[in-house]
Amino acid sequence: MNRAYSFPYLQPQQTLSAPITEWESDLADAIEAAFSQGHHELESLVAALNRSRIRPPMGGTWTPDNFQAVIRELGAMQ
Repeated sequence: MNRAYSFPYLQPQQTLSAPITEWESDLADAIEAAFSQGHHELESLVAALNRSRIRPPMGGTWTPDNFQAVIRELGAMQ
């Protein structure tokens, strides 16, 4: 029997009350890509998101303020 190892206590989405949306998944991928490219400061992260294909839910461009508001709202939704 060939089973994939799964760490018993690490379930990144264990607190979610509903599955994540495609947009949320795309945002997570864009943030992960930005971090992997060394964008760890807010201004740099926001600039990297603006170079990506993911846009804020209200459209337009990312700013430090709307990025923080979106992340705060996503955290409150759990």
